[in-house]
Amino acid sequence: MVTSVFANSALLETGWARSVRFELADGFIQSIQTDTQPHPADERHDIVVPGTPNVHSHAFQRAMAGLAETRGPTHDSFWSWRTVMYRFALAFRPEQLEAVAAQLYMEMLEAGFTRVGEFHYLHHDQDGRPYANIAEHAERVAAASAATGIALTLLPVFYAHSGFGGAAPSAQQRRFINSVDSYGRLVAACRSTVEAMPGGRVGLAPHSLRAATPEELTEILAFKEGGPVHIHISEQVKEVEECVAKLGARPVAWLLTNAPVDHDWTLVHATHVDEQEISDIARARAVVGLCPITEANLGDGIFPVPPFLKQGGRFGIGSDSNISISLTQELRLLEYGQRLELRSRNIIADAGQSTGERLLTEAVSGGAQSIHGGGALKAGQEASFVSLDTGAVPYLAPQAVLDHWMFGDGVGIDSVWVLGKKRVSQGRHVDRDRISAQYRRTMKDLLHAFA
Repeated sequence: MVTSVFANSALLETGWARSVRFELADGFIQSIQTDTQPHPADERHDIVVPGTPNVHSHAFQRAMAGLAETRGPTHDSFWSWRTVMYRFALAFRPEQLEAVAAQLYMEMLEAGFTRVGEFHYLHHDQDGRPYANIAEHAERVAAASAATGIALTLLPVFYAHSGFGGAAPSAQQRRFINSVDSYGRLVAACRSTVEAMPGGRVGLAPHSLRAATPEELTEILAFKEGGPVHIHISEQVKEVEECVAKLGARPVAWLLTNAPVDHDWTLVHATHVDEQEISDIARARAVVGLCPITEANLGDGIFPVPPFLKQGGRFGIGSDSNISISLTQELRLLEYGQRLELRSRNIIADAGQSTGERLLTEAVSGGAQSIHGGGALKAGQEASFVSLDTGAVPYLAPQAVLDHWMFGDGVGIDSVWVLGKKRVSQGRHVDRDRISAQYRRTMKDLLHAFA
């Protein structure tokens, strides 16, 4: 079945175009016509922009929003937050994970994210023993993706140690842990489930250089099969210091020297990098996965975007701990963080370029590379895009509408399509009421277990 959508203006791969007609078939954009007239059966919208991949998500942490914002008796940090997260992770049952993931993915769609890279490390039963189906939780994540309609790139995580040097995992980490062999079985089971889904992708995710030894990192890469590889790296100063002490080099420098990092790799956070590391990441053609809201919430720091982009570097955007689901807030905070650091304005854009457009197009192209799906609007591409609600600003030109959406409060999302199917209409997910009701019931049970 062919569906057709007409937009008064659309941000295509080649830039802004007027009077644009999209024909969609089998989940892809079959053709694009510009400077044309709508057909009677076309669904009509004002402004259409590409959907954005969300390159880094921990779905279960959506349920933690608001539960880690009370100051402790001493200094609070990423590491004290992690203790709360570990306790929360121990409470989940499989059906609860599915309900929380469905709520999260629905919210992502309403925010303009059309594909998610799920960095999935909550694997086992509450006592740490694998389920009879080693991919029990992975299948719950896939079910949430299917129920909401978001495209899924599943990144099962390899997690074996509590620190550098192969330190034994702690009891709190028991639901995350795999051997190389059991991880291989997990990846194979994930492929059987996810690759049968429309647009489904599977990659690898060594959790960090803390959680995988150099030997294990080499071994698990044998399971890659052309998929993406994601890794947490250089998020915290303590991590950098411990890596230097144990491996003799800074994390990014060590990884680029000792692993086959290329365009399939995403270095998540990479917050604390020096000039040489910035150049080397760009030269390797890897993507940096930036999560500005989470990085601010955890006090991580600010990645130096301008020198990275000047050297051809690419970034994607993720919502990570999912404390707030907003594409525009992620991109706004990314730009504002640079402004505060450099005491200047319009940092990420080139001269004469719209900052909102540069932020969006970089997040779309880098995100598509990172999680192997999505991308700019062109014929043959996945039919995943967003229409903006311009009712509050009918007087603005399309480019100004995009900037207002990114930096103001008057422009919202009207509709969202993923792989040719409309999942959000008039700003609401088509199945919002059912998904949210199940989520509320689940949260009552979870908070009772967590207390």
